[in-house]
Amino acid sequence: MNCGEVSQSQAQLVTRICAYLREIHPQAEGLAALGARFHISPYHLQRTFKRATGISPRQYAAELRLKEFKTQLRGGQRVTKAIYGAGYSSSSRLYEMSDQKLGMTPSTYKKLGAGMTIFYSAVPCVIGYLLVAVTERGICKLSLGDAPEPLIADLDAEFSRAERILDDDGVGYWVERIIAFLEGWQPDLDLPLDIRATAFQLRVWGELQAIPVGETRSYSEIASAISQPSAARAVANACAKNPVALVIPCHRVIRLDKSLGGYRWGVERKRAILERERVYQRQDRSAAESDR
Repeated sequence: MNCGEVSQSQAQLVTRICAYLREIHPQAEGLAALGARFHISPYHLQRTFKRATGISPRQYAAELRLKEFKTQLRGGQRVTKAIYGAGYSSSSRLYEMSDQKLGMTPSTYKKLGAGMTIFYSAVPCVIGYLLVAVTERGICKLSLGDAPEPLIADLDAEFSRAERILDDDGVGYWVERIIAFLEGWQPDLDLPLDIRATAFQLRVWGELQAIPVGETRSYSEIASAISQPSAARAVANACAKNPVALVIPCHRVIRLDKSLGGYRWGVERKRAILERERVYQRQDRSAAESDR
């Protein structure tokens, strides 16, 4: 999602609002109260905040609550206590958001996928090995490597309490689409995903998916595209946490000086993917010109 430009004074205002919301967390304030505190009409406060961040003040406060809830779960807190400790008025308020933000129920998240069934396949491809793991909702993990064993071990660690089933035939449809993409036969990877993400990660990953095949953007350009020009490092961090290689094409993000930067699955593999994509792009252009 591309957000509009904001002035320096507006950016400073939004920074102050964010700091205040963090200060009063887990409490929250409505637009009217925020407007009175910062001497701006609720309408303009909402509009300015959303233009700068891509989300509303209410959504920002919700992100704070959800982050605190997950922190308490990981710290061993019981689900019920974590719900109220994070500032939710009831369990139903949390569960309204859990499907989108956690990708599973809170109890399942705490238990490292307990109760989930994940089917996976690890196969060779033109850039090494590819592991694809799927739930009934979509791809939950897509990783690359030099051998299948480390990829499977990583899946086991991330979802240690889920039922994990090797199913080359069942996952074959997904694998074939991805391999066809790597070999230039599949133009894109518009595949359903079952992943967890913060609001910021969703915005970054959405921008990555908008980068055409064969092209790149710098971390700074992505940060500017989401109207947070000073967040290049945070963009790089979001890229590093991408759980699904290729479908969310973090390999298309490079440094401002055109050097490749890092890549979760190896810089040389990043280089190879980009080179292949540029070849396919040139082939597509040549084919289009010959058809004229």
